[in-house]
Amino acid sequence: MRITLLTHERELQRKTNTGALALEYCGDMVKRLVWARREPDPALLESIERGEAALVYPGGDATPERLEDFAHVILIDATWQEARKIYNHSPYLQAAPRVAIATHAESSYRLRRNQPQGGLCTAECVTEILHRHGEHTAADRLAAAYVHFNQTPHAHVEKEPR
Repeated sequence: MRITLLTHERELQRKTNTGALALEYCGDMVKRLVWARREPDPALLESIERGEAALVYPGGDATPERLEDFAHVILIDATWQEARKIYNHSPYLQAAPRVAIATHAESSYRLRRNQPQGGLCTAECVTEILHRHGEHTAADRLAAAYVHFNQTPHAHVEKEPR
């Protein structure tokens, strides 16, 4: 099982990026690719084409279950506005099966404003994916780091760009 964070370049500099936590606390199960609109990663494309990869992305045709059926899970690591841009400008992502993470709990992420109802941050998504794949130790380690991170005062709460 592997998780790829397809990261918007601006996210690399944000102090409120929870994808960095997943990279730090999940070992080799999580890797980051910086999104390149015109030059997608060949291994990522191949994984999608072989039907091994699913994209976690909410929307009308996303299914709320069976995430564990995929050996490779792709998450877009960006603000919600940037994530829409990445998805809309990446036909290969649109070709991947889309899976929604349905949870009964609201996101606890408070470091950015303008978060959509039902939306989870990257660390929360990775935690859920790990649990669904039976990687409970890594999921619990990330969840504990996330709780601390989410409570740590940052310079300011970031407002998502319009």
